[in-house]
Amino acid sequence: MRVNRQIRISPIRVIAADGSQLGILEVDKALAIAEEQGLDLVEVAPMARPPVARIMDYGKFKFEQAKQARIAKKKQHVIQLKEVKFRPGIDEHDFETKTRHARRFLEEGNKVKVTLMFRGRQITHPELGRAVVTRVATELADISKIEADARLEGKAMTMILTPK
Repeated sequence: MRVNRQIRISPIRVIAADGSQLGILEVDKALAIAEEQGLDLVEVAPMARPPVARIMDYGKFKFEQAKQARIAKKKQHVIQLKEVKFRPGIDEHDFETKTRHARRFLEEGNKVKVTLMFRGRQITHPELGRAVVTRVATELADISKIEADARLEGKAMTMILTPK
């Protein structure tokens, strides 16, 4: 964004501080009007023909832009991927506890990666692992949806759930 003496192309369309059109003026004349009001001449549409410049307080404008950016950044929520690990022969209480953790993560707005770890020869029966993973998905179906279906990667089966 060019300001005051940085504006090279002449003539330019000038917009006053109150938003009214001053018309197409030479850069020197527009700068004189801006300095008379104690404001800056700021090029707002350089690609237009003729380019458009606005008379405004540039320091205040930059401050307001930075303030808006800070507010937008404060309001954004970063979604994290939380992982909950299961085993094929998981006991009922352990299953409920880990499912409760996954539910809490989903309620906080995070994604949950359900990982089922196989050990030793358990990998020969992936259907046992798939049953546990589908049971987790059905337990959490009221607050989540499946983003990535269960698939076997090495000795682990993974599935990703996202909040509804």
